[in-house]
Amino acid sequence: MTTRNHRNWISLLALCTVLVLRTTAADEFTPDDVTRWQAQFQSVVETGRALWSDAKLGANGVTCARCHPNAANTHPETYPKFQKQLGRVGPLWEMINWCLRNPLEGKALSADDPKMIALQAYVTYERRGVALDPGKH
Repeated sequence: MTTRNHRNWISLLALCTVLVLRTTAADEFTPDDVTRWQAQFQSVVETGRALWSDAKLGANGVTCARCHPNAANTHPETYPKFQKQLGRVGPLWEMINWCLRNPLEGKALSADDPKMIALQAYVTYERRGVALDPGKH
């Protein structure tokens, strides 16, 4: 290998190293980031827990917790899946809306409504550690 080729090779290797380091650094975060993100998530979970027992979600005094104490038998890890009530495959938020409209006689929430996000966060948090199994019945 000539000196010139050797220098070119070293320059290329240095450039690749810089690119790899920049790519890797973009996906890294600090312990402070993790702490902040976990606190925000936990706050949303707590909001969802409160909503789960809030009769104001519906119009008839029924709460989510009446049928699903501690989010029991909700199985968020199996969504999306076919739901008989919906008559098709749907995501968890649509099933939550089915419950809000029917047993609770309330109004549906949009998928991006902070209340819907909190309800989903709570239900999913209660099933933490359970393996994902979309479509399972």
